[in-house]
Amino acid sequence: QVQLVESGGGLVQAGGSLRLTCAASGRAFSPYAMGWFRQAPGKEREFVSAISWRGGWIYYADSMKGRFTISRDNAKNTVYLQMDSLKPEDTAVYYCAAGTRATVIPRTKEGSYDYWGQGTQVTISS
Repeated sequence: QVQLVESGGGLVQAGGSLRLTCAASGRAFSPYAMGWFRQAPGKEREFVSAISWRGGWIYYADSMKGRFTISRDNAKNTVYLQMDSLKPEDTAVYYCAAGTRATVIPRTKEGSYDYWGQGTQVTISS
């Protein structure tokens, strides 16, 4: 069983920064990929970023490119999301996800992940 715990959310002004952390626990944790998704009020959950656990690729949603940076620390079973130049439209609950199985589903899709955290609220004031 894998458990994911997000932290680092909060309230910041537009133009500010936040760093989200996702700490994973579980026996022999070695996923194929880790991802970040977000869900704004009244909207569907959307892809933010993903990273391969063993190296090789990183994906970003177009609206996050140049502003968000995903990284990981395999030794700590942790993935990070550095968010800069934040905008009010970035306000959402941010979720961490782990994909522990090989899949043909793109890692930009929710269905490619099998474990989810509880989410952390990010609020950007204008």
